[in-house]
Amino acid sequence: MATKPTIALLSDFGTRDHYAGVMKGVVLSICPDAVLVDISHDLPAHDIPFAARELAATYKYFPAGTIFLVVVDPGVGSARRGIAADVGDWRFVAPDNGVLTAVLQEAPPKKVVELTERRYARPTVSRTFEGRDRFAPAAAWLAKGIQLPALGRAVSDYVQIDLAQAVLLDGEIRGEVVRVDRFGNVVTNVDRRLCEKLTGAGGTMRIEVGGRPVDRLVSTFSEIGAGDVCALFGSTDHLECAAHAASAAEVLGVGAGAVVTVRRR
Repeated sequence: MATKPTIALLSDFGTRDHYAGVMKGVVLSICPDAVLVDISHDLPAHDIPFAARELAATYKYFPAGTIFLVVVDPGVGSARRGIAADVGDWRFVAPDNGVLTAVLQEAPPKKVVELTERRYARPTVSRTFEGRDRFAPAAAWLAKGIQLPALGRAVSDYVQIDLAQAVLLDGEIRGEVVRVDRFGNVVTNVDRRLCEKLTGAGGTMRIEVGGRPVDRLVSTFSEIGAGDVCALFGSTDHLECAAHAASAAEVLGVGAGAVVTVRRR
């Protein structure tokens, strides 16, 4: 029996309004067999770098053939393009505003096309809701079996944004907080590989976040004692700070953009 096509949705639409739901309706009206998976619709509004990182943290855990419908689009209705990208095992439909940056850096695309073929959009495209009228139909038609080139002309000048990278310089790692999750965990752009390059495998580190020391590195959340804030490598293998049954961000008084430094102990 053939596997049903999967479309995974990621947006900043939230769930209070109809926006995410109506995109699903458009998809299902074109491809009734599609399996729809919500990654999240609660991304910070208009935050393209945040969305780019969230997408990169998730796509590899989906089965080959999954189509990702990504709509974080502060430029809706402007001259910015819509694009679809094929990286081999996965395909992506999104506005051409850099939201695919992290994915396309990890998995250089085999082909990227602009969404110009009108037959694969709704008859009337709203200048305020292209997610419904342009992106959702394109994803649905891909799920239905059309090939990427049918959606429009190939492009190579798709938008890439500057995503802050942690660096090892003068004997220390310099990075930043990239997000605070719903538990108040402080997630940085400092990964395990860079830390091991600094200290060696199993080496000890001195960590500061927003100028506040975080003195202890643990392996699991259960090792964090009451009233403590500790560092650990989270599920994406990036350095995080967490507190016991509390918000580490509130305890440390930091948010996205706070400076992170890591030194040998």
